[in-house]
Amino acid sequence: MARNLKALGLWRTALVASVRQDGPDLSARQLAILLQVYLTDPPHTVRGLASLLNISKPAVTRALDRLSVLGFVKRKRDAEDKRNVLVQRTVKGSVYLSDFAELVIAAGAVTADDMAQLRTDDAMAAAAKARMEADLQAPPQPGGLGDAAMDAMTVMEASAS
Repeated sequence: MARNLKALGLWRTALVASVRQDGPDLSARQLAILLQVYLTDPPHTVRGLASLLNISKPAVTRALDRLSVLGFVKRKRDAEDKRNVLVQRTVKGSVYLSDFAELVIAAGAVTADDMAQLRTDDAMAAAAKARMEADLQAPPQPGGLGDAAMDAMTVMEASAS
């Protein structure tokens, strides 16, 4: 649960930073389409995007209308099949996503508290490992796990929560 909350917190931080900027405020659908166009190999069509995202073609068309007005994508008739409309990338769209990526990176930056927790976890794990290695070299104790094995299990349980 803590991992989920952290991931959502990072996403929230990036989105809030994006909304606070002077740029356009994209819907989740518009952003999903934009990311699909830029992060996967072309060609991209309205039909293909609708199928991939499991949304209607009119919903894709409305999102593309907005993205086109912003200059983030352009549409072009397929020369081979006039029924198809190809969705193409633009420099302006690339710049927008590059800036958005920087916001996501900044949201995920490691804080001093994160580093302190990592050092604590690493120290606990190293101590448990040392005790386990010592237990392995000591003669076996009848009736159960050694102290190091118990310590290692405690560390694993603590890091899982």
